[in-house]
Amino acid sequence: MALVVRAAADYDRAVPFSTALTDEITLRLLRSDDADAVAQAYSRNRRHLAPWEPERAQEFFTAAHQSTVVATQLAQYEAGTGLPLVLASGDRVVGRVNLSNIVRGPFQSASVGYWIDASETGRGLATAAVDALVAHSRDDLGMHRLEASVLLHNAASRRVLERAGFQSIGIAPNYLQIAGRWQDHLLTQRILY
Repeated sequence: MALVVRAAADYDRAVPFSTALTDEITLRLLRSDDADAVAQAYSRNRRHLAPWEPERAQEFFTAAHQSTVVATQLAQYEAGTGLPLVLASGDRVVGRVNLSNIVRGPFQSASVGYWIDASETGRGLATAAVDALVAHSRDDLGMHRLEASVLLHNAASRRVLERAGFQSIGIAPNYLQIAGRWQDHLLTQRILY
């Protein structure tokens, strides 16, 4: 297969990504008016996410702070360096999936991150969302490789990545500061073509 080097400008962002995961839940592009719903989702899931995320200041859980985060992520989307998505059930956000650190040129790679609302776990939504992101990254964005890191003891997230075809490429000691301490992570990747 010939190497196709693509730039961010090669992609039409006029029609934002959106796909139904279930009859009630859609994976879609984050919108500027989602800040309040995202803040509510993080607040509702504060304990659920605490073992898997960096420690968060109280301000993080406010609509004002999330408005700034949303604006930053949408600017990254417009620049072609990120793809911020939400799992939405009507106006309610029940998860996030992000493609970040998109690098074009000969690398054509990006990082995947995701979480699902505590009330929605165990339904296969994370796997469906990651599968949809993989397909979009390959078919529409022309990405060659996706990577994801996961805490060694996060069995549920490791299963999501395995089901989505990610393969282990090693362990990174003290990789990220999660839940207040530096923790080892399993590094995974999926080669798309």
